Amino acid sequence: MPRPMPPKVVEALETGVNLVKLWEAADPEAELSRVAGDVGALAVGGHVRVDGPYMERFPRLQLVSSFGVGYDAIDAAWAGGRGLVVTNTPGVLDDEVADTAMGLVLATVRQFPAAERHLRAGRWIDGAFPLSHTLRGRTLGILGLGRIGKAVAHRAEAFGLAIAYHGRRPQEGVGYRYCSSAVALAEACDILVVITPGGADTRHLVDAAVLKALGPSGILINVARGSVVDEAALIAALQSKTILGAGLDVFSEEPEVPQALLDLDHVVLLPHVGSASHHTRDAMGQLVVDNILSWRDGRPPLTPVAETPWRGSYGAPSGSR
Repeated sequence: MPRPMPPKVVEALETGVNLVKLWEAADPEAELSRVAGDVGALAVGGHVRVDGPYMERFPRLQLVSSFGVGYDAIDAAWAGGRGLVVTNTPGVLDDEVADTAMGLVLATVRQFPAAERHLRAGRWIDGAFPLSHTLRGRTLGILGLGRIGKAVAHRAEAFGLAIAYHGRRPQEGVGYRYCSSAVALAEACDILVVITPGGADTRHLVDAAVLKALGPSGILINVARGSVVDEAALIAALQSKTILGAGLDVFSEEPEVPQALLDLDHVVLLPHVGSASHHTRDAMGQLVVDNILSWRDGRPPLTPVAETPWRGSYGAPSGSR
């Protein structure tokens, strides 16, 4: 474990495997060199970059168990090409992130945070908070209709919103309107929810053209990765009123947030808390542990990512820690 993870993950792994807590070493680099030849599994969070050269340092490596549904910090294609398995924590955080997305939708459209600031500053005595915009008659577009995207759609339907989506291809059995591109989706909707995976393939997928297509009554919600949105283009669109507002849980250079965003009152900002409840983080941590214990026992991984499908065995030599 290169860096600290939730205490329950650390405690469970300490009782189940020979856990190397690299961050506790007086000289982490020296400790890594000492143990690298014996390490068969890595337990990592999204803050650890696991690229090919890093994985090559562990000749017996078989498994990378990652905390989180997104795994763009891991070169899964490199791992898959060498028979290694990468796991993530899908499913257990779908509802929490979908709740966060809808919370941002409501907070942004109805300007609830600004209304609270109005009250706390004592300005209600001087006059009512201005009238807000509404969800009535709007269409919600989902950029990335995976498990979380479908959970967002389910909630949005309960609010009476029409649904459209864009992905690599239309999905069978899905009754929502399909749009052939991100620009086409932005043109078709009033609220654009970004919940597509991060990584090179989706970097700046939401650019100036998409924001222009979303239009002056449009709202952008990002609960995916900061890299999916061109942050400079978003700031320009907000400053020029090219779009109406934005609700953001993720940013390009976390935990740094551009001052230009902080200065805007028609933006709702959260510190990447989409899955940050005790219930959900405990479930995510347990899935990290369960994947490692399955590896320890020679059983199949529970949640291998698409780039590293289970092929009946782990790819690296046995005898690892």
